[in-house]
Amino acid sequence: MSVQEVLGGLGEAVGKEQHRVWSARCARVLGLDGIAVSLRSGSELVWFSDDTSAWLEDVQFTLGQGPGVTADFVDVPCQVVDLRADERWPQFAAEAGTMGVRAVFVWPVRSGLARLGTLSGYRTQPGGLTRLQAADGLRVADALAGRLLAWRPDSDASGDGPGTAGMIELHRAEVHQATGVLSYRLGIAPGEALARLRAQAFAAGQDLADAAHDILRELPS
Repeated sequence: MSVQEVLGGLGEAVGKEQHRVWSARCARVLGLDGIAVSLRSGSELVWFSDDTSAWLEDVQFTLGQGPGVTADFVDVPCQVVDLRADERWPQFAAEAGTMGVRAVFVWPVRSGLARLGTLSGYRTQPGGLTRLQAADGLRVADALAGRLLAWRPDSDASGDGPGTAGMIELHRAEVHQATGVLSYRLGIAPGEALARLRAQAFAAGQDLADAAHDILRELPS
């Protein structure tokens, strides 16, 4: 399967399972073991091909470090060809290593100069992308930008489980809600509230979603 064929099937990926199938095909075409798509520098995970891809995004969001949340992009993707030899994100590298992840790649998903999010991929073996793979990743990221720009509220959502917006599933609705709760309760800015939530999750050995759920569960019904 070619990148052109994968992009041709993007419009048919309209549900959670179709998103996973499409993402897995895309990963294979790009020579990766998995991919994930996040909005706003990792603040909202929307698509992923496998559990490891989703977990890597969650780890970066929880720690506030990693190529997907801190990398500066120009005309080429961020390539972390061997996490064991990279000293920029030590906590992230250590966590990724526990899952056997050795290399990570991130492309900006943008419209003009506006950055909408990221397309991230990983490999279990170290090594860089070929020129063609790097270019194909940019083509995929550009196509995803159009999909994210069409993001809209889903009037049929039941309100149970992860939130939804159009055909994009949201995974961190509770994190944003808990951040708002902490911001109001402590009288601090949302950014500081998120930092405190991250610290609480890290200290408790939780992921950010579980820490957020604990805070929301304490609220009076």
